[in-house]
Amino acid sequence: MASILRVNTLTDASSNNSTAMSTINQGTAKAWVNFNGQGTIAARDSFNLASLTDNGDGDYTITFSNNMGNANYIINGTGEQLSSNDSVVVNKDYATAYTTSAARIAVTQGSTRTNPVYTNFSNHGDLA
Repeated sequence: MASILRVNTLTDASSNNSTAMSTINQGTAKAWVNFNGQGTIAARDSFNLASLTDNGDGDYTITFSNNMGNANYIINGTGEQLSSNDSVVVNKDYATAYTTSAARIAVTQGSTRTNPVYTNFSNHGDLA
């Protein structure tokens, strides 16, 4: 049988530090994935990930297990290139609209799309 714990605020044992449940709900990532971006892509670890799709160099689609409540979420990302000192940037793919079920991202090194050794993605917003 499932249980429900209903609280408005969580606090530490000394009651010196407390957090409203709304802050915890709104402040946590609703989906994230760390995946290898070279060869056959595969998640190394993830949360709320249904699938990964490799659409071409530096072009990936992350499909969520549980949809977002609307398309007004944000994405964050980083990438790791072990063979160079150039920055790898992860952004929403500019040519694709936000959807509630998936995010399409562009990974670039300078102005060139690239397949980094590791790609890290997270999104924040409301789940459906």
